[in-house]
Amino acid sequence: MKQDILINTNSAETRVAILEDGRVEEVYVERQSNLGLVGNIYLGKVVRVLPGMQSAFIEIGLERTAFLHVADMVVAAHSPSASQVSTGNTLPPIETILFDGQTVLVQVIKDPIGTKGARLSTKISIAGRLLVHLPKEQGIGVTQKVEDDEERWALKNRLIDLLGTNKNNAQGGYIIRTAACDSPIDEWQNDINYLNCAWKNIQQLAQKHPAPYLIHKDLSLAQRVLRDMVTTDTASVVTDDAQTLAELQEFAEQYTPSVTGKLMLAPIERPLFDAYKVEEEINLALQLRVDLKSGGYLVIEATEAMTTIDVNTGSYVSGRNFADTILKTNLEAAREIVHQLRLRNLGGMIILDFIDMSNPTHAESVMDTLRKEFARDRTRTAVYPFSPLGLIEVTRKRTRESLAQLLCEPCPMCSGRGVIKTTRTICYEILREIRREACQFNATAFRVVAHPDVVDMLLDEVAPHLAAVSSQIAKPISLQTQNMFFQEQYDIILM
Repeated sequence: MKQDILINTNSAETRVAILEDGRVEEVYVERQSNLGLVGNIYLGKVVRVLPGMQSAFIEIGLERTAFLHVADMVVAAHSPSASQVSTGNTLPPIETILFDGQTVLVQVIKDPIGTKGARLSTKISIAGRLLVHLPKEQGIGVTQKVEDDEERWALKNRLIDLLGTNKNNAQGGYIIRTAACDSPIDEWQNDINYLNCAWKNIQQLAQKHPAPYLIHKDLSLAQRVLRDMVTTDTASVVTDDAQTLAELQEFAEQYTPSVTGKLMLAPIERPLFDAYKVEEEINLALQLRVDLKSGGYLVIEATEAMTTIDVNTGSYVSGRNFADTILKTNLEAAREIVHQLRLRNLGGMIILDFIDMSNPTHAESVMDTLRKEFARDRTRTAVYPFSPLGLIEVTRKRTRESLAQLLCEPCPMCSGRGVIKTTRTICYEILREIRREACQFNATAFRVVAHPDVVDMLLDEVAPHLAAVSSQIAKPISLQTQNMFFQEQYDIILM
């Protein structure tokens, strides 16, 4: 599958689009005003330890305190707390490891999302192109994408030999990434040297500065793309900014020499994302409804708790029979669902409601299509079989905000509810509020200031009820329109 990477850069933000066979599959956005934090290493201060949750709140200098769970901690073998460990996988209580006011070196593993603070870990990891260094852990691991046991052992032995030949290599664990499989030995050594230098610098800064303090900042989005996303299938990496191109070329020459020939500057005739129709795809990805080529459609609704996706046949009726129509719609929907999850970066619990299928073979075909499409997803995903209710449950790891969370904000009219109260409902609320205020305050008259549609209804259909309230409280009520108000907004002025 041919892959192209587009990098659109300006002074305010960097946007990256991953195209597979010409279609936009993933979009990443990094804004200078709200840079992603995953991978950043901080010297933090413990604000509060919560034994009941086996967690702690850590101050790292952000707007909200960050969250650290005991499962994300490394307990040193020489620590007094380590003697409390009864089995290999059991951790001591967090209150025996941390105390209020303690400084601790932590790394962000999940960005703040909504009202939740960042999630932290003391399992520090520093990523290179080929290897990931785990300075506080031991052992050598291999990415799960390498499934052949013989190849996994060969990669491990290669790294063991390489580490043993140089006594200056930092102690700790390593994870071998997929990119290392076909890389020459000198690139492995360059990666080790880079990781050793980065860890030594982190240790020195942690001793010099008081908490909270940002010790190590992850690479820029454009550099991470070069490090993590360029594969043998990548045909080109195109950017529309000359300075970004120069920075990427410098980075590539040092860490990824094989990528240098794929870097290029886009022509200036048209904006980069317009030329490849990325802007159009981004706008469509913010809609609830997704039309399928067959005439069917999806309805995608994301909430804080979960994401639900409903599949509908729409106008598609061209199958040989009804069951065939349903199968073809569901198969097309399965491919589009995976595309939309990647494009919108939706994670957490996802419920898929396909059109009911009575044929078990058809249901298995849909499951096979989902698994095949998810196999291309960079994000860890688990797909569960059809439930008794005919639903498929999917879990997709969520480490950053979705595309909608990055680009949108709650509607000021409905406060994110997605609906607003009817004009009649607002009118009746106003009547109740006038009665309430008449009981509390000794006003001589009341004036209602509201949206024109609300005032129109108060003067028309609700007029008898308004007159009844005026008679009941024995006070005159006047009305005034305010075009700047939205439908639910109103004021009651005491005269």
